[in-house]
Amino acid sequence: MARDGDINEPTSSFSDTDLRADDRSEVPPAPPSSGGAARALLWVLGAAALAVVVLLGVQTTGLLPEFRNPFSKEQTDRSQPALLESMRDLSRYVAAEGNFQVVVDLQNDRRNVPDWLLNQRTLFVGSGSVEAYVDFGALTEGAIVQSADGKSVEVKLPAPQLGKTNLDLDKSYVFAEERGLLNRVGDLIGNDPNRQQQVYQLAEDRITAAARDSGLAARAEENTRKMLVGLLVSLGFEQVTVTYVAP
Repeated sequence: MARDGDINEPTSSFSDTDLRADDRSEVPPAPPSSGGAARALLWVLGAAALAVVVLLGVQTTGLLPEFRNPFSKEQTDRSQPALLESMRDLSRYVAAEGNFQVVVDLQNDRRNVPDWLLNQRTLFVGSGSVEAYVDFGALTEGAIVQSADGKSVEVKLPAPQLGKTNLDLDKSYVFAEERGLLNRVGDLIGNDPNRQQQVYQLAEDRITAAARDSGLAARAEENTRKMLVGLLVSLGFEQVTVTYVAP
């Protein structure tokens, strides 16, 4: 039979080992390490990259059909064959050519109307060329006079002319454009396909005027004279005279 003294023994008599064991059983488990999640994410990314590389390689080798965009842009050309309207023989000797560039600043507006409402201003950079030629087809009888001894010859040619300005649309472009509100609304209702024609024509006129003042015709005269002198001297003439007459 147990003694009262044993029953009333204080709890401090239990060992520290039992208390520590009970405390460990109540401690919540530690959260899993984040290193596993990072490794899993790397594995997923690596597998996706490998799949893309394999797919591209197979498509390059032609084993799989080419993937096409179902909404890709398509272009259909329904143009008719070109029709030859005329043909003519040319006898022009192009002796010089000038390349020009002009900046056209054209504005069309209305008096007493603000620009934000009605205004059209275009800044256009135009590049074009002009040829200077001598028309040998216009030579008349007696244009070439040979001396009696056959040692000299005189050639009378029509004065050089300037050809039509050739505006190069591949090198020409609209640099800037300002349009009023009503102009933009008009474009939505019915766009004018010839809206830039006025700018093109103005650029051609400016280039043509610049060609006339550039000395291009005088250079064509000199180049034609050198060509004929060299040609006729090679044929045995000792003296060659080339003169130009107004058309």
